[in-house]
Amino acid sequence: MVRAGLTAERVTVAGAEVADEVGFDQVTMARVARRLGVQDASLYTHVRGLADLRGRIALLAADEKTVRIAEATAGRSGKDALVAFADAWREYARAHPGRYAATQTPIDIDPELVAKAAGPRRAVELSYGVLRGYGLTEPDLTDAVRLLRSTFHGFVALEAAGGFAHARPSQRSWERALDALHALLAHWPPSPEGDS
Repeated sequence: MVRAGLTAERVTVAGAEVADEVGFDQVTMARVARRLGVQDASLYTHVRGLADLRGRIALLAADEKTVRIAEATAGRSGKDALVAFADAWREYARAHPGRYAATQTPIDIDPELVAKAAGPRRAVELSYGVLRGYGLTEPDLTDAVRLLRSTFHGFVALEAAGGFAHARPSQRSWERALDALHALLAHWPPSPEGDS
């Protein structure tokens, strides 16, 4: 018997909440079932298993993070857009550590779910849009997107793990890192001839 009100979306949200509480890698069907007050078997009517649930959590998180970034960067350009983008990324990672981890973990996600999800595509569009404001074109756009993602993810991962033990506040280092990224993007070195 299917529990009234239980849907794939509700199971996914419960899984995302569990991820934020105990870590994405600690999400299990049993933990999600307990959170919802149902037997484990009840979940399989709505999701195919743990891999499917984790994929759904990743897509939910990608959508949420992308909406925050889109709202933060709307109407902004140049350094203002870069800072708004970065701050929204960092704030999402801090507020939802388990969901954020899902967006950074390679997961085999059902292609039908991916096709319906706007988050991952929109995230790429937003990243490239911010960087086009610096006049970058391919292949530099791709290289710059990778640089931003590496910088933002590296910073928030180290910060979350307590990796910044120095007395200087991490917020000041974050601000200086964004200043440095802006300076680099504004003076991006030209690609070598024939680079693609």
